[in-house]
Amino acid sequence: MAIKVTRAQKKAEYETRLCSLLDGFNKVLIATADNVGSTQLQTVRKGLRGDSVILMGKNTLIRRCLRVHAEKSGNGEFLNLLPVLVGNVGLIFTKGDLKEVSEEVAKYKVGAPARVGLVAPIDVVVPPGNTGLDPSQTSFFQVLNIPTKINKGTVEIITPVELIKQGEKVGSSEAALLAKLGIRPFSYGLVITSVYDSGSVFSPEVLDLTEEDLVRKFEVGVSMVAALSLAVSYPALAAAPHMFVNAYKNVLAVAVETEFTYPEAERVKEYLKDPSKFASAAPVVTADVGSSVAPVGVAKEDEKKEEPAEESDDDMGFSLFD
Repeated sequence: MAIKVTRAQKKAEYETRLCSLLDGFNKVLIATADNVGSTQLQTVRKGLRGDSVILMGKNTLIRRCLRVHAEKSGNGEFLNLLPVLVGNVGLIFTKGDLKEVSEEVAKYKVGAPARVGLVAPIDVVVPPGNTGLDPSQTSFFQVLNIPTKINKGTVEIITPVELIKQGEKVGSSEAALLAKLGIRPFSYGLVITSVYDSGSVFSPEVLDLTEEDLVRKFEVGVSMVAALSLAVSYPALAAAPHMFVNAYKNVLAVAVETEFTYPEAERVKEYLKDPSKFASAAPVVTADVGSSVAPVGVAKEDEKKEEPAEESDDDMGFSLFD
């Protein structure tokens, strides 16, 4: 006869298992499991077997185990998971790459029909085409204001129709029509909502960042620090090159307006005294331009010289009718 395990013993076993996972892993993915069946969850477990472990349970029990583990081990980093334990969530403990594991979890999605009262996670659009239904089924389409026509003894939808919008509840008519058409518009699976790594909790979108994105964000941050530093005249490493350049411009302006001078300012003063030195390189450019224009002028003169030759042929004294 099998010994019946009490609820207290189940909680103690669950606490022991969760504490052992907390001691052995430092990376956790928090995933919602809404509308995910036991068979689908078992498939995900098999796919992640090796370096990842999925643990489901009640949020109150998980919170209690996290607090007990923090008191026993003195490590309170996992307490950062408490705020994200909301709803039907599970914990995926892993030793692999977080991005690869999240991509693997996203693969296991299963199509599901639209059930009455279910909130639509996406827009549902019925495509045009032959439905294969007999003309007696047109009442469903008339109730939902879907334009149809009878083609070869079957009902055909003329134009695509947005049947259900995201966030709306599925009605009985919509669910019956989608069932008749054999459309399974929704797909469900584990959805990663938060990521825990060595005491830090962040959004899963961070896993999609590349090195180029990080460099771009760093450059934007440096430019903002430099702009703020220049605006408040507070020295900072990011603004140091701009400050040196501005300071040199001010010193050069003082040297130009006064008798104070230094070697770098002498050349500027010489140019200001004799502006013709600015045009020292101009003859080369004008010569090139002139040389490039000259052939055009010569070509025009040649054309003009050739035109009288054509007229001279007409003045030879001969005529077409002579």
